[in-house]
Amino acid sequence: MSKRIVSGMRPTGKLHLGHYHGVLSNWRELQRSYECFFFVADWHSLTTEYASTAGIRESIYEMVLDWLAFGIDPEKSVIFEQSRVPQHAELNLILSMITPVSWLERNPTYKEMQENLTTKDLSTMGFLGYPVLMASDILVYKALQVPVGQDQLPHLEITREIARRFNYLYGEVFPEPAALLTETPKVLGLDGRKMSKSYNNAIFLGETAEETRKKLMGMVTDAERVYRKDPGEPDRCVAFTLHSLYVAEEKREEVVTACRGAQIGCVDCKKILAEAVVETLAPFRARREELAAQKGLVQDVLADGARKAEAVAKMTMEEVREALKL
Repeated sequence: MSKRIVSGMRPTGKLHLGHYHGVLSNWRELQRSYECFFFVADWHSLTTEYASTAGIRESIYEMVLDWLAFGIDPEKSVIFEQSRVPQHAELNLILSMITPVSWLERNPTYKEMQENLTTKDLSTMGFLGYPVLMASDILVYKALQVPVGQDQLPHLEITREIARRFNYLYGEVFPEPAALLTETPKVLGLDGRKMSKSYNNAIFLGETAEETRKKLMGMVTDAERVYRKDPGEPDRCVAFTLHSLYVAEEKREEVVTACRGAQIGCVDCKKILAEAVVETLAPFRARREELAAQKGLVQDVLADGARKAEAVAKMTMEEVREALKL
């Protein structure tokens, strides 16, 4: 149990380069050393998308297919849907009874999301209480560590506080999960903003090589370089942020020198980037096509994962009910 970690992802459909560098690459490494529970957070998606659920099933399929193609291995990790393990909901209900509303209202993302997602009514109990559901996702498996970025530490702290309060009231049942800090490089989208499906600026992992090339050739570069003859500055070039992730160091240094000396134009620079990205993603895309041809594969992986996850969650809930004297 000391090596168990839990992490989840909301089903948003096909994943993009930001998901790969922010989550999947870490998951793939973690499963080599930890007992990993990776789940599709479909109930969490309802906290903001409760009015438009039609695409969730397809999104789950596309997302898990990306996981498998990128090396998240069901032989090494438990891969499952949150909603197929009812103990998540049972523990969520119990923990909601002891969680002060003030803890939820001070959640840093609560007001931020309400301000940014103005087209949606987020004045729901589910949205306010999603940190309790998140705590249930983690605590029901008694995970000792949770992989998070620095910006997610406040969310994990709520989980720790809820575990502490339960243990104080009813006796020691839950460990307080510690943060397993992960490095997540910032991946900019085609327009210079954070890569996001909602911004329509993403390179999707499962798209074709030609689609990737076309998108990258339209990517924003150095806004201050007006003409081909003008010297450029890679440090202020949006496209060059991807060079650091995909282009070999020696070639990257050549591009820097040539850009600053106006010996290479932005079009040439983006061609180099496009080929590097396409080449890097080629094995994944081939594997994805291969897996997609296996009918029922994703469903079978999720069903097997749910059985494994529920077996662990049931044991935890037996302890919880005993502690509560229910």
